[in-house]
Amino acid sequence: MRPLPYTALHRRAFLGRTSKGLGSVALASLLGPSGVRADASRGVLGTLPLPRKATRVIWLTMAGGPSHLETFDPKPTLARMHGKPMPESFTRGQMLAQLQGQELKCFGPQHPFKAFGKERTEICALFPHIGSVIDEVCLVRSMTTEAINHDPAHMFMNTGSQIAGRPSMGAWVTYGLGSDAQDLPGFVVLTSLGQGGQNQPIAARQWSSGFLPSRHQGVQLRAKGDPVLYLTDPPGVSREQQGADVAAINTLNAHHAASVHDPEVATRVAQYEMAFQMQASVPRLMDVAGESRSTLELYGCEPGDGSFASNCLLARRLAERGVRFIQLYHKDWDHHGGVKEGIALKAKEIDRACMALIVDLKRRGMLDDILVVWAGEFGRTPMSQGGDGRDHHNKAMSVWLAGAGVRGGMVYGASDELGYAAVDKVCTVHDLHATMLHQLGIDHETFRVKFQGLDAKLTGVEPANVIKGILS
Repeated sequence: MRPLPYTALHRRAFLGRTSKGLGSVALASLLGPSGVRADASRGVLGTLPLPRKATRVIWLTMAGGPSHLETFDPKPTLARMHGKPMPESFTRGQMLAQLQGQELKCFGPQHPFKAFGKERTEICALFPHIGSVIDEVCLVRSMTTEAINHDPAHMFMNTGSQIAGRPSMGAWVTYGLGSDAQDLPGFVVLTSLGQGGQNQPIAARQWSSGFLPSRHQGVQLRAKGDPVLYLTDPPGVSREQQGADVAAINTLNAHHAASVHDPEVATRVAQYEMAFQMQASVPRLMDVAGESRSTLELYGCEPGDGSFASNCLLARRLAERGVRFIQLYHKDWDHHGGVKEGIALKAKEIDRACMALIVDLKRRGMLDDILVVWAGEFGRTPMSQGGDGRDHHNKAMSVWLAGAGVRGGMVYGASDELGYAAVDKVCTVHDLHATMLHQLGIDHETFRVKFQGLDAKLTGVEPANVIKGILS
């Protein structure tokens, strides 16, 4: 018997069916801990093609382009050449962001470096807390990117393409693997602003689902105030009434989906369900009253202060609840001027929190299967800009990784003696993406989606390689 078309479903029949169909299933999953989980919890890959080392990712994004020369890449030769003309052999015919056609002078590292850990790895002395866990970290000093300005560079780092409209890394991962979170999105974004005042916008397209189903896009939680707008029920509306509304709306949507066969209707159903779940789950997530005082002191934060440190603590709590991909953005790294003072300020804001996240994950046994990545969108020039700053630079940058089968206590690759270009074991953003997918049990070459007649993948059309030298 053919089902009635949506337009033939009368009011009395609709109200009767809301207790039987998708609406009641959704409501049961929302109100009961043993209920049915939403479709968004299941990924498309099923059995994974590779051994799986990572189950979740925490990506720490330093938005603005941190200088590798004042963080993780010591350059004594550049220090000796401070104030001297930059050798043309490095820059001739090269694309520069804002220094094109200007007199180029070497600008030495503005802070001393210090050796940490068993391997005596040198990093900037402003980061002693990261230095204390450097044996857990794999430091890659030979990363490169293709973009040289902020927005396309963020797009490239997040999606593997400088062109807007492609799915972000987090969307690809949740599309493939789903999420273990019962009542939270599989992909969550948190942002924080430093004290330097450079409030450059972070576009939501950086965590977009692109051409993948929109339920896989990142969901941003606000660091201050209500983490999600309209989180509480309106006055006079009980949670039971709200649940009944969700059930009714989802039953309507189910009948509509049967008529039009539009996958976005299924997304709408999933989003209604998730929004209703989040009304209960998000307040519990944000309530850190159960955290010990020693844990808060480890991170160096106060609950709800909107800091990067608070977001690192929330990242651990999100990971505990099964969220698949957690991305933190910390702004204010764009030091065209005052790089010495700027990096000192940034170090105070992130150093302790990065250490705390690694220590906290490890002592809870979570670092074994959580991949932590620290990266900006590009590096900075070894030439000065305005006398005390550095311009954007895409030929050399430093990133680091920890956990989930990554070899700790090692330095991989190198830039040249002035920090201008990666020269040893050169890595690309596509290589980084391929490596992350590999640790998640995904083969980046075969993980593809048909889009506009082509097989689209996160790692693009250019050759990409898993960085096997950093894996245990």
